Amino acid sequence: MSAMDLKENKFLSVGLLIVATMVVAKFLSAFLMPKSRKRLPPTIKTWPVLGGLIRFLKGPVVMLREEYPKLGSVFTLNILNKKITFFVGPEVSAHFFKASESDLSQQEVYRFNVPTFGPGVVFDVDYSVRQEQFRFFTEALRVNKLKGYVDQMVVEAEDFFSKWGESGEVDLKYELEHLIILTASRCLLGREVRDQLFADVSSLFHDLDNGMQPISVIFPYLPIPAHRRRDQARKKLADIFANIIVSRKRADKSENDMLQCFIDSKYKDGRPTTDGEITGLLIAALFAGQHTSSITSTWTGAYLLTHQKYLSAVLDEQKSLMKQHGDNIDHDILSEMDVLYRCIKEALRLHPPLIMLLRSSHSEFSVTTRERKQYDIPKGHIVATSPAFANRLPHVYKDPDRYDPDRFAAGREEDKVAGAFSYISFGGGRHGCLGEPFAYLQIKAIWSHLLRNFELELVSPFPDIDWNAMVVGVKGKVMVRYKRRRLSVE
Repeated sequence: MSAMDLKENKFLSVGLLIVATMVVAKFLSAFLMPKSRKRLPPTIKTWPVLGGLIRFLKGPVVMLREEYPKLGSVFTLNILNKKITFFVGPEVSAHFFKASESDLSQQEVYRFNVPTFGPGVVFDVDYSVRQEQFRFFTEALRVNKLKGYVDQMVVEAEDFFSKWGESGEVDLKYELEHLIILTASRCLLGREVRDQLFADVSSLFHDLDNGMQPISVIFPYLPIPAHRRRDQARKKLADIFANIIVSRKRADKSENDMLQCFIDSKYKDGRPTTDGEITGLLIAALFAGQHTSSITSTWTGAYLLTHQKYLSAVLDEQKSLMKQHGDNIDHDILSEMDVLYRCIKEALRLHPPLIMLLRSSHSEFSVTTRERKQYDIPKGHIVATSPAFANRLPHVYKDPDRYDPDRFAAGREEDKVAGAFSYISFGGGRHGCLGEPFAYLQIKAIWSHLLRNFELELVSPFPDIDWNAMVVGVKGKVMVRYKRRRLSVE
């Protein structure tokens, strides 16, 4: 055999060895590699490195609209060194909402709130402590407490709207934002803030609010002017509440507000809440409720004033309740306002202020999609769902882009037909919004007063969505012409 033949045989042997090795490796990988390597969700195609970030920042809901028809209800977006896996629809959302904190955690993805809320509360403590702090919120929002809050809401609404003239034009969005902060100050922050320190505290909260920029989510401690003002405001608020808390503890009488509930709260080991914790919990409560309630109040009005059928229905409901109860409005009467409730719920379905909910995956888990495909979600992925997108799925809601409060009426109840987690404007499961009952009562109290006392007409175009806001709300002014009236029960 010639040297050339030997050389060719050597190359052939090496080639066969390489092919055989690849075949064996492939065969072994099918049995030995983790399942997540075999059944990963499809990935959104983007330019390398920055492509995913650019698509996400241009608008996550727009991206979901484009990718969901192509990729189905579970898919992944690569953003720099992070992988975000989206769950779309009730069929795949159960694990997202029901998983334990050890499997899917809020803490890592929401730590950007720590500079605003402060140390030692919510996302700056481990899960067991956070659960106890959430228990404090639950205690502060029990029905017996809510009944007292409603009385305060009604008084604030009556006082606020008494300053309107006999007729005129107002920016409804601006008006409701201010009324909500007044109501929240009284029910949550307390009498001292509402009666004596409202202007100071409101200004400081404004600086705190403006310190929550999109860049803050990634770099919460970046030394920018908005963050410096945020940190200064946070310190001043802590000083103000420290003085109020000391005064409350010295006083004999107890106030009916969330501040008093937090002062009286104790951990399971008997330890009382500290002044710093009380301040942080109050700030968290106001942040959770202020924007969301004012936004939902505004959308509720915009839809009612452009849909005569439902405006007539809520007016008829108010007349019926006035016939039974006179001018009284309390917790139990607000609870009877089912038509108004459905109108608020539908506005919130179409426009949930929190358009993206996030968790961090601490363990691998599997999910079966509506399309009957199974995927394994690896440990380390960020898992996301979007109320703004999921609330408009056509297989869950008939004609999903249409305002139709009757979809929640008895006999239809579209949010229940498709199963749990079909309606996620308030989240759901383990981390559902604790303030949901408070929010509905607050918005009902405001709109009940408006409906009974004013004729209203939307004179500006129907508003657009402000996708650029951290809490997605109403873009621009919502101009309304009003005329004072007395709703007749005839």
